[in-house]
Amino acid sequence: MRQSVAEAEAEALMGVSSKGELKRKQKQLKKAKSGGFESLGLCPEVYRGVKRKGYRVPTPIQRKTMPLILAGADVVAMARTGSGKTAAFLVPMLQRLRHRVPQAGIRALILSPTRDLAIQTLKFTKELGRYTDLHICLLVGGDSMENQFETLTQSPDIIIATPGRLMHHLSEVEGMSLRTVEYVVFDEADSLFEMGFAEQLHKILQQLSDTRQTLLFSATLPSALADFAKAGLREPQLVRLDLETRISPDLKVNFFTLRNEEKVSALLYLVREVISSDQQTLIFVSTKHHVEFLNSLFREEGIEASVSYGDMDQDARKIHISKFRARKTMMLIVTDVAARGLDIPLLDNVVNWDFPPKPKIFVHRVGRAARAGRTGTAYSFATAEDMPYLLDLHLFLSKPLKAAPTEDEVIHDVDGVYLKLDEALANGETVYGRFPQRILDLASDRIKEIIEGSAELTALQKSCSNAFRLYSKTKPLPSKESIRRAKDLPHEGLHPIFKDILGSNELIACAFSERLKAYRPKKTILEAEAETTKLKNLQGSNQCLDIMRRKRAVHEEVINLVHQKKITSAVPKETDVEGTLSNDWEKKGSSGLKRKKASFKDEDFYISSVPANQHLEAGLSVKGGHGFSSNRLETAVLDLVADDNSAMRKQKSVYHWDKRSKKYIKLNNGERVTATGKIKTESGAKVKAEKSGIYKKWKERSHKKISLGGSATDASGQDAGHAGNNQARGNKRNFRGRNNRQSLPNANVKSELRNPEQVRKSRQQKATKIARFNSKSTKGKKKFGNKRKFGNKKN
Repeated sequence: MRQSVAEAEAEALMGVSSKGELKRKQKQLKKAKSGGFESLGLCPEVYRGVKRKGYRVPTPIQRKTMPLILAGADVVAMARTGSGKTAAFLVPMLQRLRHRVPQAGIRALILSPTRDLAIQTLKFTKELGRYTDLHICLLVGGDSMENQFETLTQSPDIIIATPGRLMHHLSEVEGMSLRTVEYVVFDEADSLFEMGFAEQLHKILQQLSDTRQTLLFSATLPSALADFAKAGLREPQLVRLDLETRISPDLKVNFFTLRNEEKVSALLYLVREVISSDQQTLIFVSTKHHVEFLNSLFREEGIEASVSYGDMDQDARKIHISKFRARKTMMLIVTDVAARGLDIPLLDNVVNWDFPPKPKIFVHRVGRAARAGRTGTAYSFATAEDMPYLLDLHLFLSKPLKAAPTEDEVIHDVDGVYLKLDEALANGETVYGRFPQRILDLASDRIKEIIEGSAELTALQKSCSNAFRLYSKTKPLPSKESIRRAKDLPHEGLHPIFKDILGSNELIACAFSERLKAYRPKKTILEAEAETTKLKNLQGSNQCLDIMRRKRAVHEEVINLVHQKKITSAVPKETDVEGTLSNDWEKKGSSGLKRKKASFKDEDFYISSVPANQHLEAGLSVKGGHGFSSNRLETAVLDLVADDNSAMRKQKSVYHWDKRSKKYIKLNNGERVTATGKIKTESGAKVKAEKSGIYKKWKERSHKKISLGGSATDASGQDAGHAGNNQARGNKRNFRGRNNRQSLPNANVKSELRNPEQVRKSRQQKATKIARFNSKSTKGKKKFGNKRKFGNKKN
């Protein structure tokens, strides 16, 4: 091996003409051995941008995927959140494009499921491509279409878009084409396909060239590539990393069991006492009403927080997230819109106010913390209804779940209990426990006073309860096995993080209160009343008391028998399997039946109807209850950003009858048709189901257009790209071609030529004016005639 490496180095150094060239080649060989970004052979502009960003050594996903992408192969990449997937496709893209070619059109396309992820990708692309002259365009919902038209006139090299807004531009702009695209990236690919964008992606892919390079990147992907057949990959290279550790090993996970009414008290205690004031925290809630409620409550408590949810205005969302990124606010309250894609570099804590219904959503939520080698903590609140979801999560993570030791166990042997607890945590087990009741009571009294003193908080609390009731109806159900196992979970004690807070006396008090809660009296209320009356009267025996005693004596025997049967049935009977089998065979032998094998399965050749990795694949899917059906992509799914009533009921309005085309139109995720025949898109804007003509109006007003090749020209045919270059150079060139340019006189004057619709509209306006004038004249004649009659009568 060493000999072959030495021979390769000798061949590389052959044919060197000077010492300077020899030193340069030796330096390149040394860099190639280092395993860093130098070994990828990046051009100087891209390499400088990578170094300025602060990257030294590629992450595992970058080291695996970048050589494949640079070689031109289609790649499906799966890695844990925060492992550097964005840079893994941006660096090869910049290396492939390198320099700006104004007449080449759009050369790279990046599709993101949400606006926030697209904006973050744009920022990251600008930082890495700082030293290149590539133009980047952002097409997302919520922004002005006219401003995006202006950006498209500059013939961008890279487009970062959401599928809905890109389809809107492709339908509006006549000269927009994707045939020149060489590089396509589906960022968070599973979300793109599962959130209802499959039909839009299919239409976009029809407009792409066959020679493109296609990449799929996501934090979790199902193993079957059938879900991504619509992406048009050719012999893709599958790269799957971090399957065993789906959550960062640097992340500490804490689960607290409490009632739904105690969540506010527990959250305020965590924010005030447990989480440090210089740490940033991301709080996930179920609906936008909870976001507003917690924001108002924090404001009353003197805590400034940022917010973000699905229906929020785009500009307001940008302002709030930028304040959080700049560390002006230390709390960010969000719905699941921020569970995917938002990269907060110095995030320390994540709080799951409402427990996520799917393991995949939990992975994305807690993946916001402990990124890029940093440590972090995740706090999750679980009510009694959330315990089956907690069991499903640990089945997906393949981690054992253990209840915290009770107060009685801690009092009897403090050191031994905590030693066993530390060993369990070191072995990767998860421990769940309760909050101290004294802490919750003190905080809840203060919160009750604050809510009662504020009419706004009272109204928000009511809307929160209604919204959560609807949210509980729409979220997917846990598995039946987890529901059964949740009933048999042992009673948990105080969570280990509170072991230094409570003293021995408080532990004894907590143990007594827990025993008091678990106390069940053996006597019924009839027996208790009979005994008190007997003590008072002291006269003979009470008839009711005797009846209840005889009844209990009979029923206790039956109850004890049932308990014994349950205990014996719960004990595994593996030891007497052979004995029972032999007895069965003896009975069957007497009747003349042939002996059968105990098991007909040959593990080497038997193919089960259920996949071996069923729990893993079910956990990797956002949907609930669809199993492994073939048409998973086409069926309506529950959106992660379902934080209002209309979004939760979107499954009822999937198709809309279009009167003009006389056929049903399939609505995309989050869209609905209003009474005016318009579609409400993901950004909240209402657009017509057919072509709206907004681009045509903008073209007439600005005298610019977007050509087929991607270059922008004004109405007179002047090349806007060359004009911009001349202005950027400060007019230092001699404009030799100035006299040859075509110019139209009075180009700013409105054209007198009208299309048939404008002619029809003007005629209709003219007819209405004439009709209005005639109606006024007839009314005037009637009034005048009445006056004359009245005057004649007077005379």
